[in-house]
Order: sequence, then structure tokens, then C-alpha cells
Amino acid sequence: MNLDQRIQDQFADSVATKQQAAQSMTKPIVAAIEAMAASLKAGGKIMACGNGGSAADSQHFAAELLNRFERERAPLAAIALTTDTSTLTSIANDYDYDLVFAKQVQALGRPGDVLLAISTSGNSPNVLAAMQLAHERGVRVVALTGKGGGKMAAALAADDIHLCVPASRTARIQEVHLLTLHCLCDGIDTLLLGDNE
Repeated sequence: MNLDQRIQDQFADSVATKQQAAQSMTKPIVAAIEAMAASLKAGGKIMACGNGGSAADSQHFAAELLNRFERERAPLAAIALTTDTSTLTSIANDYDYDLVFAKQVQALGRPGDVLLAISTSGNSPNVLAAMQLAHERGVRVVALTGKGGGKMAAALAADDIHLCVPASRTARIQEVHLLTLHCLCDGIDTLLLGDNE
């Protein structure tokens, strides 16, 4: 076993996936930036949800908006629906785990808000349920997926935005998801604050 070569192969595969994603995802990412910035300008908020690594990405994204990304600015309204253990466990215990995000969207979502729905497979039942509630509440959905988008791709409304990584390996999808989140943060700051270069 040659670990040096395996590591080199991981880096090469990641670079190739990101280059492919740059070709297919740039225009949808621009659309997502514009939708999120417009929501924030109008007094709306961005909610984010996902499971496992996607839960961590939800929290990372909300923190970058609520605190700061790379530039000093006022806090932006963002919330990760993955962080309140009392809420999550009470919904899962009293109802169903599939509703842990949907009930929060039902309570917190307002017309003009945006839901960032993250799933590497596009098939997470609780993320799909959150998307359904978002549509009922007039909340626009930005779906961040991979593997063709799964069931989430079929559940998108006409004005929703699909950011789908053109890959099937979970690790590669997650790596592009992180880069996409940073592009969203940078783009939102640029639209709200102007170009700093």
C-alpha cells in the first residue's frame, strides 16, 4: 500500500471534481447568491438544514453570515436548524425524525425567506419534508446536492435553485459543498457591500 500515492490521488480527484463543478455550477450559484442577498436586503432570513456533514455545513454557513465571512459588516440573519438539541430531540421523540427540520420551517419561515437544503444524496427524508414546508410557507429553496440531486431534484418548485455537484463520491461532493458555501458567502457580501477589489 502506497499512502503517498493515495494522498496524491485524493488531491487530484478533488481538483478534477472542483474544475468540473465550476463549469456546471457557476450560473446556479450566482442565482442563489442573488436570491439570498435579495431576501436579506428585504429583511428576510436564511435557514439551513442537513444531516451529518451537511449539518456541520449548515452551521458553518449560518455562522459565516451571522458573524462575518472575510469582511467586516453587520450581522446577517441566518439560522442553522440543526443546533437546538432540545427542539430536535423533542420533535423526533414526539413525532418523527423526518419532521425535525420541517416543524422549525413551519414555525420560523416567512414569505421571502430562503431555505438552504443540503443533502449529498438528495434523498434525505427530513430535508425533503423541510422543502415541502418551505413551499407551503412561501420560502424559496436553494438545494445543495450531489449524485444527480435524488428526490430533492424532483421536489424543487419552479423558482427554486438547484446547486448539484457533478459527482457520486460523498467526500468529493462534501468538498465542493464547502467551496460552494464560501462562494455564497463571498457573493452575498459583494452584493451587499460592493466589490472590495
